[in-house]
Amino acid sequence: MRFSHQKRFALCSNARTTLDMSWLNRSNTYLYMKDCTHDSCESKMNNVRSSISKIFNGAPRSYTRFNLTRNMEGDASQVEMKLSSDVDEETDHPAGERQANGYGQPHDATYVQKLGHSPRNVCFMIVATLLVFAIGYLIGYLADHRQDKECSELPLSDDPVSEEQVLPVEEEIVLDWSDLKALLKKKLNENSLQAAFKEFSLAAHEAGSEGDRSLASRVHERFKSYDMSPWTNNHYVKLQGPPRTGSNRVSFAGEEIGRPQAYLAYSATGTVQGNLVYAYYGEPGHFQIAQNYKGQLNGSVVLLRAGKISFAEKVANAAKMKAAAVLIYPDPADYSIETNTELYGHVHLGTGDPYTPGFPSFNHTQFPPVKSSGLPEIPAQTITASMATKLFGKMTGISAPGNWEGKLGVNYKIGGEGDVVTVEVNNVPTEKKITNVFGVIMGVVDPDRYLVIGAQRDSWGPGFARSTVGTSLLVELARVISDMEKNDGFVPRRSIIFASWSAGEYGSVGATEWLEGYLSSMNLKAFSYISLDGVVAGSESIKASASPLLYTLFEGALKEVNSPTTGQTLYAQVVREGWEKVMVPMKMDDTAYPFLAFSGIPSISFRFTNTADYPYFGTLLDTENKLSTATRPRPAGIAVAAGQVAGQMALRLVHDHLLKLDLLGYDGVIRRNVARLHRQLYVLKQSKVLPETLTSQWLTSAAGSYGRASRGLDTDVRNSDLVDVERCRVLNDRIMRVEKNLLSPYENVRETPFRHIIFGSGAHTLPAILEHLKSLRVHSPNTEVDLFRNQFALVTWTIQGCANALAGDIWVLNREE
Repeated sequence: MRFSHQKRFALCSNARTTLDMSWLNRSNTYLYMKDCTHDSCESKMNNVRSSISKIFNGAPRSYTRFNLTRNMEGDASQVEMKLSSDVDEETDHPAGERQANGYGQPHDATYVQKLGHSPRNVCFMIVATLLVFAIGYLIGYLADHRQDKECSELPLSDDPVSEEQVLPVEEEIVLDWSDLKALLKKKLNENSLQAAFKEFSLAAHEAGSEGDRSLASRVHERFKSYDMSPWTNNHYVKLQGPPRTGSNRVSFAGEEIGRPQAYLAYSATGTVQGNLVYAYYGEPGHFQIAQNYKGQLNGSVVLLRAGKISFAEKVANAAKMKAAAVLIYPDPADYSIETNTELYGHVHLGTGDPYTPGFPSFNHTQFPPVKSSGLPEIPAQTITASMATKLFGKMTGISAPGNWEGKLGVNYKIGGEGDVVTVEVNNVPTEKKITNVFGVIMGVVDPDRYLVIGAQRDSWGPGFARSTVGTSLLVELARVISDMEKNDGFVPRRSIIFASWSAGEYGSVGATEWLEGYLSSMNLKAFSYISLDGVVAGSESIKASASPLLYTLFEGALKEVNSPTTGQTLYAQVVREGWEKVMVPMKMDDTAYPFLAFSGIPSISFRFTNTADYPYFGTLLDTENKLSTATRPRPAGIAVAAGQVAGQMALRLVHDHLLKLDLLGYDGVIRRNVARLHRQLYVLKQSKVLPETLTSQWLTSAAGSYGRASRGLDTDVRNSDLVDVERCRVLNDRIMRVEKNLLSPYENVRETPFRHIIFGSGAHTLPAILEHLKSLRVHSPNTEVDLFRNQFALVTWTIQGCANALAGDIWVLNREE
């Protein structure tokens, strides 16, 4: 289909037309035509024709006609060049159909014979023909460029443009990837970060406090100054604080050991007594060993070392063993801090407000009283290392295993029958208003698809490493990227949301409540989350926790950023350490965890650290001086490197036509888990624990289907036409669904919020099924064959469902079958 002569140069008000100059052997070059009116552009073409006619003394010779047509089978327009006479243009009759030209001369054999076939005439005709083409080409080319210049200066036409004339094309992206990297490196610097550190440092800014609100206001003002249309999101949540009067207490055989000022939020309250038992870090295997030494742990008070796993996991494991209470202390072997330093934290085995599980804590929501299944039923309290020394000094019974000993300078014992300890916890629940602050840089091509970059704003004390560095880096990345957009020509295809969270210390409360409030939107529109919490905690090495979809993106960023300590790339440092040591499992107390396991959004958190973990998280000693000691150079220098890594990942995700996610990342993860399950299943069938009829064939088939589907989608991405905007959007939506499809559809979000079958929490996950098989193998009383078979079937169908979703439309699946 071609445009008519009258419409050929009509105004395209909403898009620029791409002109395919294939006849110039410039198949990869595009000329973006400016707005012009019909009369002006047509007059320029008439000038071209007139110039050609004058060259041949005004004779009615043929001239070159340039015809701009729209190729309806492709995206680009074309230029048609053909020879025609003036009479052709006026009468619309092809030359071959007329009997005479404009001067009455017949176009027959007699006339042609007059020209003769002498060598002179033949040479003249050849030269004339070549001259026509050469001059026509030059004049047409020059006139086209003059036309562009002159037409751009004309006022827009008032004539309405018909729908068929609008040629939608993608906005021109001015900066290429190398430009973006250079700008990010230039604009993000130590001086600006150091200034941000001073602005966002406060001695006290616990969630919902005046200090927290002050910082929220500062972040909001920063986003406003960057023209990021900031907004806030308020939630009314139930937190837990220390006793309003009195204190929490610990005593041994009636003798007071101490009255700690720190507390564990969401602990059960009350006073309990029991025999004291030392169980190392409180992992399930440690409790089993303690039980082998001690006997039953029912009603005991368990003494545990901080570290390895979260406070919430320690308390949950103790509750499973029917313990009465838990005491947690920092051993000098793990924490290089003063022996009287107290630890703060929470013991909710989950994220968000535990009194509104699965739904947001808005003040207008009216639900009957309910609480999270992750809330403990037993009291828990942290104590100092000096208090733990007193307890170990009074304990009796046999000595603990040698590898359980720490550096308190006392004899570590399991505990005896007369070691009675009393634990009194008087924490008080309080309802507080918390505020999340947001700013956005809007995308141009897909503004309704967005990346979220977030940082926790609150802390128990100064929280310099915990929150100040992350908040400062958040606002500085916002400044840099918004400046690149306003002043340097950066045009992001997708949007970036910058989020400042509150109540992070209580278990990512602010972030989780936001996700719960906009769960349906998040599932459809957010494609990645980058956490900046605790991003600088040392300088010797780097650790990361991420969805496998983001491994390649993270690796690419490490290759582009130099270490502030060695001068080599961070990737070279990773190669020396080993990739398996750098990528560590994501923990539940990571802010990125609810994005990944609850919402199915590919997420990543990373941090610069040392061989020994930063010991001041969760203490009142997390200050700039302490962090400077841990990083050796100034923390701002390490923060710049961290900002470069986060910034490059963010820019890559919003700059490229297709989302930079590794579609094959989960293939190996699923296959490895299925292979382990298959081996254990075979052993249990051989030992007659499981029936012979139970087979892993369907699970293996589902894993194979997933692999084929992910490779098929990867092939579609690699073979896609990046100029086709709609095609890119369709492919990006399929890419976004990869992580979301790994959320089990068979779990209730209120009962089991972390539904991810790889990284989630609950009996539905592949790791949990493997643990169930191990328990069946040792004939544990807590195992059930029927429960395992149900888990086995559901995870099989979840993986098969993922494969079906990745493969595409239902008719494609039917053909593949």
